[in-house]
Amino acid sequence: MKLGTVLIVEDEELIRETISLTLGDEGYEVLVAEDGRTALEMIRRLEESREDQTSPRLDLIILDLMLPYLSGLDLCRWIRHHGNNVPILMLSAKGTETDRVVGLEVGADDYLTKPFGMRELIARCRALLRRHHHPQPQTQEAVLRYQDIILFPQQCRVTVRGDEINLSPKEFRILELFMSHPRRVWSREQLIERVWGADFMGDSKTVDVHIRWLREKLELDPSHPEHLLTVRGFGYRFG
Repeated sequence: MKLGTVLIVEDEELIRETISLTLGDEGYEVLVAEDGRTALEMIRRLEESREDQTSPRLDLIILDLMLPYLSGLDLCRWIRHHGNNVPILMLSAKGTETDRVVGLEVGADDYLTKPFGMRELIARCRALLRRHHHPQPQTQEAVLRYQDIILFPQQCRVTVRGDEINLSPKEFRILELFMSHPRRVWSREQLIERVWGADFMGDSKTVDVHIRWLREKLELDPSHPEHLLTVRGFGYRFG
């Protein structure tokens, strides 16, 4: 029984084949692409054939940052722009904080710097798949209201000033947590544990990225937020 389908997008043949063999031995079905353009076409074809039960469903994408024809950043941005929430693990030889933050900003779920060990890669893949397929249950079922923001937990819907907005699953869980505990200050570590899970192995800066995205969708002036507030030295609070 296959554990899931993983697409590896990597232009370095040795790395691509090593990851492919390792994941195959672990029980995953593996698809490979050596450049961003080929990967984009593969993803398009898979999406177009979703109703065909014989076609694999992508459970995870391992995506190199530097790719021919279409970069990993641009491909990640395209995937998220088209509403695909498949987990993405980004690989790169660039390990600065700025590079990691940029990768997370365009929609990657985790970031792994080259060179890396296969055991760490497998652990990160398992953690991403576990969180994606077994999200934490919602703890609050009543409608949550704060001024002009209404959150419907059962329906996974949010309206702001009467208009429904689109949130990613992580954005929705963060907002639900905040609205369930108005004015409580949450640290990055607490938010990661409650939303991403205790086994999260990525960068804590991903919290800041998601907060910024939420502000862009909730606030009249995201640069001067009135709802999602920064408590310097501690974290964030709502209201």
